[in-house]
Amino acid sequence: MGAFDANLEAQCLSLAAQLTLPRLLQRNATEYADAPALTSGNSTLTWGQLRERTAALTRGLCVLGLKRGERMMIMMSGRPEHWIIDYAAAHLGAISCTAYQTLSTEQVGYVARHSAATVVVLEGADELARWWPVLESLPALKRIVVVDASALPRGDSRFISFADLEAEGRALHEANPQAFEDAWKDLRPEDPLAMMYTSGTTGDPKGVVLSHLNAFYEAVAVDQCVPIPMRAPSIAYLPLAHVAERELGLYRALYKALHMHLCTDPAGVVPLLARSRAPAFFGVPRLWEKLASSLRLKVDAFPPAQREPLLAAHAAALESFRLRGAGKPVPPEVQQKAADAEARVLEPLRKSMGLDALHWTSSGSAPIPVDILEYLGGFGIQVLEVWGMSETTGCATINIPTDFRVGSVGRPIPGLQLKLAEDGEIFVRGPVVFMGYLAPDGQIVRATDEDGWLATGDIGTLDADGFLSITDRKKELIITSSGKNIAPSKLEGMLRAHPLVAQALAIGDGHPYVTALISLDPEAAPVWARAKGLSSVAIEDLSRDPIIQAELESLVAAANVRLSRSEQIKRFHVVPEAWSPVTGELTVTLKLKRRVLLAQYAERIAALYANA
Repeated sequence: MGAFDANLEAQCLSLAAQLTLPRLLQRNATEYADAPALTSGNSTLTWGQLRERTAALTRGLCVLGLKRGERMMIMMSGRPEHWIIDYAAAHLGAISCTAYQTLSTEQVGYVARHSAATVVVLEGADELARWWPVLESLPALKRIVVVDASALPRGDSRFISFADLEAEGRALHEANPQAFEDAWKDLRPEDPLAMMYTSGTTGDPKGVVLSHLNAFYEAVAVDQCVPIPMRAPSIAYLPLAHVAERELGLYRALYKALHMHLCTDPAGVVPLLARSRAPAFFGVPRLWEKLASSLRLKVDAFPPAQREPLLAAHAAALESFRLRGAGKPVPPEVQQKAADAEARVLEPLRKSMGLDALHWTSSGSAPIPVDILEYLGGFGIQVLEVWGMSETTGCATINIPTDFRVGSVGRPIPGLQLKLAEDGEIFVRGPVVFMGYLAPDGQIVRATDEDGWLATGDIGTLDADGFLSITDRKKELIITSSGKNIAPSKLEGMLRAHPLVAQALAIGDGHPYVTALISLDPEAAPVWARAKGLSSVAIEDLSRDPIIQAELESLVAAANVRLSRSEQIKRFHVVPEAWSPVTGELTVTLKLKRRVLLAQYAERIAALYANA
């Protein structure tokens, strides 16, 4: 079911079927050679320069032995070197994969062994420290490239600096430019392009493999829904291990020859938006929550003579926004009030903040509270939700500025089919559905059924106009307000490994960090307490005992060492109650009833996020 003209699918598919990453880079370097491509700080690469450096790195990677179909792992921030070497791998037909910089050594070992990466690219000493303990366990690994040359181990022939690799490749390219062109000419849109690791319901990462067609159909289809001008400015700020940034920053940027402004500091995103004057921007919920909080503080600081007209303008714009967001007609008098508020108050305010160039702002990766959307909408910052996953190359459903429903995630993009199972699970089919998961033997295993339908694991509803709302998750994943996917079962298992702990509930869905509730084992905890010489062994007393608290703090700290930063448990609370099927917190098979627990401990959970 969809909302867009059926002819759009054929148009999008016809265009995307002609595109590969190397073809688009060649087009941009030919037609827009002197136009800016990447700006980082005070340094800018043009499209012509970007392709020349890509050519040099392509030849360099070829010398290192990187071959078609092999995987190249990258652990690096969003700096120009990431774009260049990522594009270079694509020219060889290799599959690039960015690992989050927050991964622990244990997690690095898993993805490195599973991917069987033959080349690894690291930023510097911090990344090398996490990779070093696992390097000997990677038989497929040929070479390690390090951007910061000062971090290179001495006398180890496995390592080469990024600069030396590029210099060697440049010499080869200058001697024989045709070799670079020959490397990519037979690549097809159906060939694999990139891979991302994403958590499954068990907590084990899965390698999601995308094709050139996946990446560029997504770019084409989204642009059909919400067009942006060629060569427009855009901002890259999310990790390139995140499907949204990989699609928007690496692939849509190529398709539209965008001028990408790279931002590695989240605090600099809004100021960079003001400087770059980007017309479109995707933000995770946490960013919009912070913007709303900043606006509230700004408004509260105004003297009454300024604040009252602003609040009146906000109320007028909000009335119009709510009606449009509900799919209802806006009466002429409401339209006029909103237009007056926009012209007199709201547009000047956005201009003072440098946000007046924004025409399409979107939110995804996690749910966002409706009150945040409405508060920003009252200032003319119309944040519209999208929905998707790594397996759908990012955005699968979209709200557009001229047709949206607040609280929904929109309607399917052109060419994407969507249906609901009897239990409400969302199934999708179309050109953005990924190739499959990487198997340990290097094969790509299809995850769709025989008719091409992908079970997403999300539960939803469709309204009469085809707008999708996400109501639940069939798969047990936490998605933080920063869009990080976290498998709670893994964290809970680490906590339950201690004899004091009977059950643990990891929390963090829609929140900025992970917390936990811990229920003590009614049999083992008193035994442990007696061994420690505690005066009382009653569970209620033990839940408040400082020695128990200290022991659990050590347990959490030990678990956090094995977890990425986004997974780490920042705070926890010990509950005095034992959870059981009889009291209703557990199923008969002793599984957590998450909804019951979240409702039962709502106040205590809220306290864990006080001052977040």
